[in-house]
Amino acid sequence: MNTLISISKFVIKAFIGIAIAGALFIFAVGFADGPWGVVPGGAFSESAQPAPQDWSFTKDLDTVEFQLIDPVSSRTSWIMEHNNRVFIPSGYMNSTVGKLWKHWPMHAEKNGTALLRINGEVYRVTLKRTKNPELLRPVMGELARKYMSAQPPLDTMLNEVQSNNLWVFELVRR
Repeated sequence: MNTLISISKFVIKAFIGIAIAGALFIFAVGFADGPWGVVPGGAFSESAQPAPQDWSFTKDLDTVEFQLIDPVSSRTSWIMEHNNRVFIPSGYMNSTVGKLWKHWPMHAEKNGTALLRINGEVYRVTLKRTKNPELLRPVMGELARKYMSAQPPLDTMLNEVQSNNLWVFELVRR
């Protein structure tokens, strides 16, 4: 019986230690130069330049980093390019995890002033949410091409946008 109590105490202490270490890690990364994988980070250290006129170089990029200006926080995201326009998605907005983890889309909708970092270059942009199905149909096709193993019906993807489960932001020059 004493052995079982000792093991239980050890497991509880280990769990508390891991939770504290995780919280300290997430807190510390908030001051880092950009995100660390899926963990949001702090402000970019590089100086920013105007956004390029030609976004075609982003066509086959897997991920980019962007930083909101208010509140200051950065993260890694997918990016889609269509007709020289770029877009960043945020999915699972209606899920429990999305509601707990994803606060940046609401901040971006209020104040879309942001920075976009690609291969060490930082560009000044504004994030503007769009739900326009005519604009988003080819963008959803690009999202499926780059990030999904099977081609889902575009109407299903557009329904995700209309139901607010998938938010899409266009990055425009500022």
